Amino acid sequence: MATVMEPRRTTTSVAKVIELSAESSESFEDAVEHGIAKASETVHGIRSAWVESQQVKVQDGKVVAYRVDLKLTFLLD
Repeated sequence: MATVMEPRRTTTSVAKVIELSAESSESFEDAVEHGIAKASETVHGIRSAWVESQQVKVQDGKVVAYRVDLKLTFLLD
């Protein structure tokens, strides 16, 4: 009995990575959420976000802003 092999199907997606910075007076998480929301206004199909770095802005010994540098991955049409 011969085995019939079906051709393999491959799926190829093309992804792109962009970098952005976002800032919030509330928290790092809020900065990430705002950055992704803003990017989503013009970039569609965002699949993941990587926080590359975090910084805080300090004035008079107090944290006044949280800043994140993000890399976003999205699929091209």
